Amino acid sequence: MEFESNSWIRDGGCYYPHLFGGIMLTAAILGLSTSYFGRIYVPTLPYLLPDLSVFHKKKRAKRRVRVYMDGCFDMMHYGHANALRQAKALGDELIVGVVSDEEIIVNKGPPVLPMEERLTLVSGLKWVDEVIANAPYEITEEFMHRLFNEHKIDYIIHGDDPCLLPDGSDAYALAKKAGRYKQIKRTEGVSSTDIVGRVLSSMKNMKSQQDCFGSSQSGEVDNVENLNPVKDCAKGGQISHFLPTSRRIVQFSNGKGPGPNERVVYIDGAFDLFHAGHVEILRSARQLGDFLLVGIYDDNTVGGVRGTQYPLMNLHERSLSVLASRYVDEVIIGAPWEITKDMITTFNISLVVHGTVSESNSLSKDTCDPYAVPKSMGIFRIIQSPKDITTTSVGQRIIANHEIYVKRNAKKEASEKKYYAEKKYVSGD
Repeated sequence: MEFESNSWIRDGGCYYPHLFGGIMLTAAILGLSTSYFGRIYVPTLPYLLPDLSVFHKKKRAKRRVRVYMDGCFDMMHYGHANALRQAKALGDELIVGVVSDEEIIVNKGPPVLPMEERLTLVSGLKWVDEVIANAPYEITEEFMHRLFNEHKIDYIIHGDDPCLLPDGSDAYALAKKAGRYKQIKRTEGVSSTDIVGRVLSSMKNMKSQQDCFGSSQSGEVDNVENLNPVKDCAKGGQISHFLPTSRRIVQFSNGKGPGPNERVVYIDGAFDLFHAGHVEILRSARQLGDFLLVGIYDDNTVGGVRGTQYPLMNLHERSLSVLASRYVDEVIIGAPWEITKDMITTFNISLVVHGTVSESNSLSKDTCDPYAVPKSMGIFRIIQSPKDITTTSVGQRIIANHEIYVKRNAKKEASEKKYYAEKKYVSGD
């Protein structure tokens, strides 16, 4: 609420000093005259000059700055989320363009995730205000004018890593030339190329274990027969280069807990290789209460339940992906496998939910029911999973086209090495 009872006096003195000084001097003289002549009535200053609106500063509503960022957002990860978080910080409203499947095929090769799933992932992020589907890979003059005129975009945003077209030209050259381009800092340690590499590596490791131990799951990885699996049977896979910091977690967090009377809903899982199925089940869970608490299993728990090739993303990476969701209020980093009575009391949990679609946990058939306590308390519910997508099913898409992705990754890894070789410090983020 704004109070303006005497603000006209202050504003008048600031913006019209000579005129205001003369008025005040006249008022003072009249005031003295009144005290001297006793019965002579002199109106007070506001009535003497009824129209002093000239002194009021005209307050105009501040125009909201609209920024635009686009991308393929294939194999959506916390690096994408952090880029969009930084972009949002450069304006008031963030509009995100999701590049079409056709444009990705021409410029990068076939995407792992179709447009529908990529739209679900992007629109599910807490920093995104609007989404433009089927955006072009290159910022053409026609599309740039459309952004400026139809969508009222003020600035076009991209990371400090180069985005080159097949002919080697800069995809954002026109935006830079127009003076409407701003740059953000790239999130180190992860990329879609890196994640595809992790999937391929994990499948090689699974194949190697089957060769060593005679696993009965060979049907799941027959397509990686020619991927030159590792020779030993130790846990393999690509190592994450992500360096977690407390500041990053704070940047992704909402920073507030539930109110005393709010209904807290709890859902847990690995949330590995965060996908559209995760987004939709989190949305469904959030609708059942006022505050959504998400438990994320640690790496040892996931590996013990699903096999040593999992998880593909480590605990901190998975936590950031979940925290970036607009439907999530808080996470437990390294949640216990079994939900205890003490945990329910500590977090004031009103309802525990689990989806109908999940990974097949073949290694956990003999373990106890992790939901036994909430079931006995009558606060457990199975909810319908809106999408039939799992981490394994996404990985199988990559395996089915592994030759294409291996070739694409080799090319991308070359450009990644060049980026890191020429990398310079970029402030911000």
